[in-house]
Amino acid sequence: MTIFHMTIPPLPHYIIGGYTVAPPGRKHPSRRNIEVFDLLVVTSGCLYVGEEERHYEVSAGHALILRPDAYHYATLACQEHTAYYWIHFQTSGEWHVSDQSVTVPLANSSNERMLTKNIYTTQTFTKQLPQFTRLLQPSKMESLIRQLMQLNMNDHIPSVRWKQQLVFQEVIEHLSASMEAHGPSPSALCAEQAASYLREHYREDISAQELGESINFHPVYIARCMQKEFGCAPFDYLMRFRIEQAKLLLLQTDLGVARIAEEVGFNHAAYFTSCFAKYESISPRKYRQRFSHG
Repeated sequence: MTIFHMTIPPLPHYIIGGYTVAPPGRKHPSRRNIEVFDLLVVTSGCLYVGEEERHYEVSAGHALILRPDAYHYATLACQEHTAYYWIHFQTSGEWHVSDQSVTVPLANSSNERMLTKNIYTTQTFTKQLPQFTRLLQPSKMESLIRQLMQLNMNDHIPSVRWKQQLVFQEVIEHLSASMEAHGPSPSALCAEQAASYLREHYREDISAQELGESINFHPVYIARCMQKEFGCAPFDYLMRFRIEQAKLLLLQTDLGVARIAEEVGFNHAAYFTSCFAKYESISPRKYRQRFSHG
């Protein structure tokens, strides 16, 4: 399966769309480098489309995304009346394609996936869309696209264009969900559950055994999964999260360093200061001062 990996934000955006009923004998147009993504959602009949060396039979209840930078063409004329919606969309962010079997590179490094060095920096993530898929809810997708078509009539109004973009994000989510129906891998599920527990209980003393019992995985397995998914051990993850919470308190409150240390799960202010300096290369007081003066 070919998958699009899109860096979000920015969000992919809707441009224009329409509805076509092709009679028997009609072929999908051949085009090269059209500079927009072309989403085809077939409601009846079948489209026979090729892109570069790959051929697709897009029957009712299926969707195909044609690339903006590739050559696509009809491989066969429609054999029956074929109805389909088409949507042109684009993204100003980075994107690439890969095979499903390829490990997905994160938009950021493993550590940046978890936390960012600058709390005012936008964190990006990767949204995966299947190039060709059977839709989980074809009727729901059709309903969303009909909304987009209806809004086309008044898309000269800014509020209507805003509504179009919101509806289009639901279209994107439905495409993504068709691929994610099988759920995350076992290691990803374990790592995410562990991370959620650590985030929820970061103010408390947490042992490896307690973490394991809380999510019903062995501590060694949890450590292996978190290393794979986040690039760090569970308690390095916990430490980084505590430091990030401390940074927020340093910037947004007038609490003293000792009180902040206590608020984010440290028993001793000196140890907190030492850990903060290790991760941020600056003391908590100097970190606060950096944002206190022009």
